[in-house]
Amino acid sequence: MAYRQIFQYDRTILYFDHNLIFLNLNLLLDKERDDMEIVGLLAQIGAGLWILNVWILRFNKETEFRGGDAKNMLEEFQTYGISPPLMYLIGGTKLTLAILLIVGVWVEALTRPAAILLGLLMAGAIGMHLRVGDKLKKSAPAISVLSLSILALI
Repeated sequence: MAYRQIFQYDRTILYFDHNLIFLNLNLLLDKERDDMEIVGLLAQIGAGLWILNVWILRFNKETEFRGGDAKNMLEEFQTYGISPPLMYLIGGTKLTLAILLIVGVWVEALTRPAAILLGLLMAGAIGMHLRVGDKLKKSAPAISVLSLSILALI
C-alpha cells in the first residue's frame, strides 16, 4: 500500500492514503524518554483526537452518551440549559485545546495549560451530566478525557 507523505517534522511523519491519516510517532521510541513520559504523550494525543472526533465527526450524530434524550450536540446542550452561542464557544475552546494538545507533542510548553483547561471543561461536562440526572455511563467519555488530560500532565 502506497502512502503519500504530507508533513514531516524531526522524526515524526504524517502520512495520507485517501481515507486514512496517521502519524508515524517515532518520537515515542526515543531512548531518552521514560515509560511514563510515553504514557503522557499517548494520553495527550488520545485526548486531542477524542475531542476532535466528538466535535467534528460526531457533532450531529446520535450516541448513547448524549445528555438526557438528546440526538445531537445542540439538543444535548439545550438539555443542560446552555444556549447555542455558548455551545459554540465551548466547542471552539475544546477544539482549540485539542489542537494545542496535539501540537504539544512538538511544542511542550503548550501541553500543560491545554491539558489543565481541557480537564476543567471535562469536569464541567461531568457536572452537567450529574445535574440533569444522567446515568454514570453517559459521563464516561468526559471522565475518560479528564483522565487522559491528567495523564498528559506527566
